[in-house]
Amino acid sequence: MKKILLFISFLYITAVSAQQDPEYTHYMYNMSVVNPAYATGVPAMMNFGGLYRTQWVGAVGAPKTFTFFAHSAVSDKVEAGFSFISDDIGDGAKKENNFYADFAYVLNLGGRNKLSLGLKAGFSSMQTNFNGFRFTDPETDFAFAENINVTKPNIGVGAYYFRDNLYVGISAPNLLKSKYIQEKSGLNAFGSEEIHAFLTAGYVFQVTDMWKIKPAFMSKFVKGSPISVDLTANVLYNEKFELGAAYRIGDSVSGLFNVNVTPTLRVGYAYDHTLTNLGQFNSGTHEIMLLFDLDLLGKGFDKSPRFF
Repeated sequence: MKKILLFISFLYITAVSAQQDPEYTHYMYNMSVVNPAYATGVPAMMNFGGLYRTQWVGAVGAPKTFTFFAHSAVSDKVEAGFSFISDDIGDGAKKENNFYADFAYVLNLGGRNKLSLGLKAGFSSMQTNFNGFRFTDPETDFAFAENINVTKPNIGVGAYYFRDNLYVGISAPNLLKSKYIQEKSGLNAFGSEEIHAFLTAGYVFQVTDMWKIKPAFMSKFVKGSPISVDLTANVLYNEKFELGAAYRIGDSVSGLFNVNVTPTLRVGYAYDHTLTNLGQFNSGTHEIMLLFDLDLLGKGFDKSPRFF
């Protein structure tokens, strides 16, 4: 029975739905992974971020995702860094790793308004392990007859408009539609990587000197899949404690919080409750976030370089 559930979860992610990139509840703090144009505009500050997500806890073969990024302003117009995404589905049945170098060029539009144009370049690798799969059909599908281990190049682009209290971004982090499973013996297997386009936005409302309200939005567009929309509202107290709620339309509701442990270290957690029929087979999704800012010149800063 466990093997059957694992097989179903694998197909659910890679074949039935064309939406293949991982989901994030802390997307507003994971922007380097989503958009290569993400920039802070803060000189001599290196930003690090890590996120671990275990989805649909209790379901055999459920996805587990780890992301890590680092970036810094090279000059007042250039920011550079790298990002890494590791996604494991089916307890090793399908594992994908993506490593990218990120480059952003920042245009000053006057005042505090800036527009950044970004480029990702790197590679994606995918490994599968179908050993131990049991099928009801005595003849194994050719798409699962052999394990796969391939590495292919990929590129992505993005644009990111921002000022002190607002950002709007659009991006496509994977532009090359790599086909991992080829046609075999006249059978077509759905194993190509579809292009994912993201639209993101966020704003900070200064309610009082101590309180801020921070709504955010992300929409994902993928050919062959319904549009995914995330709506989030966070409340920040005293620039230290942040508590919020999120709704992924037609999919899940979430609670999230984070705290500035030190002026340079932020730790956060999110819990997603599944609203679809899949909720009968899992106890929710957990996501842990860690952000660290390194002051390269040791001069300190009077406000966080993170907008959201």
